[in-house]
Amino acid sequence: MLCQSCGQNQATTHIKTIINGELAEISLCRECAQKLGYNSFFGSFGMDFDKFLGSLMGTGRGQKNRKRCECCGSTFEDIAKSGKVGCASCYDVFYDDLLPSIQRIHGKTIHIGKLAKSAGSEVKVKSTIAKLKEELAHAIKEQEFEKAAKLRDEIKELEAKD
Repeated sequence: MLCQSCGQNQATTHIKTIINGELAEISLCRECAQKLGYNSFFGSFGMDFDKFLGSLMGTGRGQKNRKRCECCGSTFEDIAKSGKVGCASCYDVFYDDLLPSIQRIHGKTIHIGKLAKSAGSEVKVKSTIAKLKEELAHAIKEQEFEKAAKLRDEIKELEAKD
């Protein structure tokens, strides 16, 4: 899509505004966006988003952790500096280092949404147990002890199969 201001360059910035209940959209190239005062969202805060993520991941831990991902060759320091994980294997290799940052950013470290049809039965059972435990805690809090006993029994039965 071409820039709607100059009509020459490729649009890289897409701006949506609502004025008096009317949605207005405009697509601009980098130069026109800067001329009109639409710098990057994080630029107005005087920071680079990648560096922001890197700071959340704890740069400055020193050179103690020099292990590298076997797939992409990234170190944890590389990930912390760039704010980007090198590949999917990095999550396994740097699990202990990434976990605190993931918890700070997302709040939880387990998937709580829908499961794919192709998900294994073990994943589905663990998900069911987690949901039942939440229901159990709620039932105890509400003093619904008969329901809590049934939920406890269901959880024990599922854990025995697992």
